[in-house]
Amino acid sequence: MGSILIPSQKKYLESFLHEDDPLIIEMEKYANEHNIPILLRDSAELLEQLICLVKPKRVLEIGTAIAYSSIRIARNLKKKGIVHTIEKSKDNIVLAKENIAKSGLEGKINLIEGNALEELPRLDKKFDFIFLDADKTDYKRLFDYSLILLKKGGIIFVDNLLWHGLAASSRIPKVKKNSVKIIREFNAAFTSQPNLKTTILPVGDGIGIGIKI
Repeated sequence: MGSILIPSQKKYLESFLHEDDPLIIEMEKYANEHNIPILLRDSAELLEQLICLVKPKRVLEIGTAIAYSSIRIARNLKKKGIVHTIEKSKDNIVLAKENIAKSGLEGKINLIEGNALEELPRLDKKFDFIFLDADKTDYKRLFDYSLILLKKGGIIFVDNLLWHGLAASSRIPKVKKNSVKIIREFNAAFTSQPNLKTTILPVGDGIGIGIKI
């Protein structure tokens, strides 16, 4: 996986990233060894910072994977806070359940099993914070649903908007052309929403942050 920073910058910034939780370290190792996409550590720390700042009571995560970010969100929620997270992969669901149990945060994480495009219309309450990190082919549709479910003043946090640096590249491998096209179109839609105050930050693989106005 590529980086949007030059190696010396990346190494320097990573020297300030510290993680003491054995479960988080174990999950990062597992994801790396099994090629499971999770938030890069700097992106995850930004996510945690925002959770601490906003103090949301209801969080929605679209794309649980192995529950890496679910756990990082949940451990920073206040007493009554809960994260509802949606995952469709049966294999990931098994791993996510195991990791959530290990974390001791079962009471703060509600794992919804199913396709997000089918599950989102069933949700009848709005959210203070939404984290979108699912299949890129569905990003725009999931984003549209998310805006409906996001409270006014709420935050949406989106991963992979620089797509390993390829979104800004003029030379794109043939195998990546379609995914790059999807990300570029999404970025244009994301930054042109009239009811969102948006920015795309060069953190991790590119983080989009939008505040509903």
